[in-house]
Amino acid sequence: MISIVTPVYNGEQFIESCLQTVIAQECDEIEHLIIDGGSTDSTVSIIQKYANCYSHIRWISEPDRGQSDAMNKGIQLAKGNVLTFLNVDDYYELDTLNQVNQRFKTLPEPSFIVGNCRIWNDHGEVIDINKPSKLRLFDLVLGLNINPYPCNPCAYFYHRSLHERVGHYAIEDHYSMDLDFILRVVQVAHVYYVDEIWGNYRRIAGTKTFIDMESGECDRRVRQILRKYRQHLTPVEQFQWYIWKIWHQCRTIVFSALRLCFRTIKRFFRR
Repeated sequence: MISIVTPVYNGEQFIESCLQTVIAQECDEIEHLIIDGGSTDSTVSIIQKYANCYSHIRWISEPDRGQSDAMNKGIQLAKGNVLTFLNVDDYYELDTLNQVNQRFKTLPEPSFIVGNCRIWNDHGEVIDINKPSKLRLFDLVLGLNINPYPCNPCAYFYHRSLHERVGHYAIEDHYSMDLDFILRVVQVAHVYYVDEIWGNYRRIAGTKTFIDMESGECDRRVRQILRKYRQHLTPVEQFQWYIWKIWHQCRTIVFSALRLCFRTIKRFFRR
């Protein structure tokens, strides 16, 4: 069974569509855990209405210490052997949960399986499709501009037993807990990439993540995490990373020099 955990606080704008996207999956082997942080809007009343009609919905509402704390509460309450997280403003492609359930019936434990994720803007336009096809620790620590990591948890699923190996989400981290968790997971799990779109992620102006990205704090924090996990590479991998870094820097210098030469030549012939 898949346990879908949704942390929410004052999410009345999206909570109904979040509940509906799981219902629309028409998957019997699921539970949907709503971990509400003590909302003061109509979020709880909407959850109650749906929970009274659908037995797969379970929920709690109480103050918490932020998103990571809510996620950890969901892990503790989960009854399924497979976990995923669905943020209140994100949604699945149709039939994703049935497909994932079937795949986990033959996967060794613990496994971590990742699909693709569409990224949408405020205007209902697809601005990118996240395709994290390279998921070794070495590949990921090269940098997100080289090999993207899974950008949203609605497109990845894993055995709950992984938390016994790598621990829970860091409560003090309110922004990069997903990346930190993934970098721990890929070191111990059976990791699989499936080239299918499973999730849809709304990157909405004004949200915590959007503001963090716009400010540049997200990039700084990601670089810091990648530096930390480069220390987990084997000596051979660290040597490979060092060689790759030198090659990448040299290539950047050469390309910059070539662009400067072309601009100089163009100016010369315009005279």
